[in-house]
Amino acid sequence: MHPASHSHVIHTRRNTSREVDDGPANFPTLEAAREAARTCRRCPLWHDATQTVFGEGPDHAAVVFVGEQPGDQEDLAGKPFVGPAGRVFDEVLDEAEIDRAKVYVTNAVKHFKFEPRGKRRLHKKPNAGEIRACGGWLETELSLTAPKLAVALGATAAQALLGKAVAVTKLRGRTVEREDGLRVFVTVHPSFILRIPDEADKQAERARFLADLQAVKRLLA
Repeated sequence: MHPASHSHVIHTRRNTSREVDDGPANFPTLEAAREAARTCRRCPLWHDATQTVFGEGPDHAAVVFVGEQPGDQEDLAGKPFVGPAGRVFDEVLDEAEIDRAKVYVTNAVKHFKFEPRGKRRLHKKPNAGEIRACGGWLETELSLTAPKLAVALGATAAQALLGKAVAVTKLRGRTVEREDGLRVFVTVHPSFILRIPDEADKQAERARFLADLQAVKRLLA
């Protein structure tokens, strides 16, 4: 379990001008935003991706989980968190006794960025420009769902939510408060667990991720 740093609050000042300058127009509903995002051309990633993968969940959610970008399976299905990392996320969420149906899940970047390798499509990390280009969609989702808490799953999500690159290893398990008052809890992306080769290390990291999500549940109480 993590120490009391779970409740530690760090104030961060974000460059809110990017939501005004670069963000999509305000939308009355998530469905309206989702429909508009289908034809998004704000960065070149749309060209090779199958489709936009918008967030999913109730119109008003107490917590929004933010990942990096859709993976290969998400790109094909058009839904977030349905691939191998999504299955780990669902399992640990269930163990933490957080109802998946009551949370909103999305990604910092809405199109799959990849490098072709034979018949496979290998994940490539989004760059700062791509994260900024998609930032307006994420802020729209946050505005409409009005959560008590956002959970950054990994460095890309943390950068998108906080407006700057941060070290997940330093902020993990901490609550960061944005200047607009939204609290952001920082942890790893579940894909990190899948990449650990040693089984004992993998199970230890999975247990740590569970402790993080249990802390999220306490923050929502």
